[in-house]
Amino acid sequence: MAQMGMKDIKRRIRSIRNTRQITKGMELVAAAKLRKARNRFEETRAYFETVVSTVRDIAAGSSSGKNPFLEEREVKRELFIVVTSDRGLCGGYNVNVIKEVISRLEDGKEYAFIAVGRRGRDYLRARGYELAGDYAGISESPQYADARQIGDIAAGMFREGRVDRVSIAYTRFVSTISQEPRVMTLLPVAAGENEAQGKTEDIMTYEPSPEAVLETLIPMYVHGSVFGALVEASASEQAARRMAMESATGNANKMIDELILSYNRARQEIITREISEIVGGAEAIE
Repeated sequence: MAQMGMKDIKRRIRSIRNTRQITKGMELVAAAKLRKARNRFEETRAYFETVVSTVRDIAAGSSSGKNPFLEEREVKRELFIVVTSDRGLCGGYNVNVIKEVISRLEDGKEYAFIAVGRRGRDYLRARGYELAGDYAGISESPQYADARQIGDIAAGMFREGRVDRVSIAYTRFVSTISQEPRVMTLLPVAAGENEAQGKTEDIMTYEPSPEAVLETLIPMYVHGSVFGALVEASASEQAARRMAMESATGNANKMIDELILSYNRARQEIITREISEIVGGAEAIE
């Protein structure tokens, strides 16, 4: 029985070592992708934040009745752009952002979704939610053209009155070890809280008018916001996957150490028993 037990232990050690090789390799791949995604995120962050703040500052001094994207309406139907990953093995990355969206759903209201990533799409589709768009295969390396398509669908639905609010749910990149789910309202455009609004109006004039400028800037704002969220989510996904694979590799090492200890104990028991049998046999002969 001891021999069979040792064979089972050796088999498990071999299996876990093979798994550890896979998780270690995936960890290294995710780390390389994270460096690339983080550099891209840092390059786009300034543009993303500038466009958002500029549009909101102009909206603060504009008449909401002259632009449909500034119109505050009673929210009876809302569109969520949900950004998840196309692949798993990234810890709670997908679960956290989906939970954040579900927690905001209210009884008595209608909802539509644009799913970015297979994980979010599969979750929403399995529960019968309406999908206004489905973008799979772009989560790890989103392009601006993807953001334009998504933004145009969302803006069109808002302009036509098919939804009363557009929000985007994605994972905010805090650091390589911390990522947070976030929901940001895209439309209607929220006016910025500009403490120096009076001074700004004195030194800045919009021609032909703030409303005309917003007509050009708001599509850029929507596209830029969606693209910024996609890029930031891409960096968050790789960071979450690297952490998950690092944890899996560590757990594999711990299991291997415990199994080796069990193997050595079983081996020691066999040796001790054999020695006892030899000693007992020698005493019997005497």
